[in-house]
Amino acid sequence: MMKRREATAEEIEQTLIELPQWEVKDGKLHKLYKFDSFAAALGWMVSAGVEADKMDHHPEWSNIYNRVTVNLVTHDLGNVISTWDLELARKMDKLLP
Repeated sequence: MMKRREATAEEIEQTLIELPQWEVKDGKLHKLYKFDSFAAALGWMVSAGVEADKMDHHPEWSNIYNRVTVNLVTHDLGNVISTWDLELARKMDKLLP
């Protein structure tokens, strides 16, 4: 796992190219996931939560029916987007059905 540090503008830009459905919104890495059902959304959240917990890096997220809103920011570095936020975004997308 990469070292936790503030991500550079170039690293963020490259990640947004790799993961085009993500964006920077209000200083956080942001994505709205849409699933076929509540059960699918919840199942994905459980899997993503396990990955986040392994990293000891936890998302700000909410779930309404088949939608999950995710915001990633690193609080202990001063509420900035970090290398771990970029890595967690990649891991979350890899878990998609």
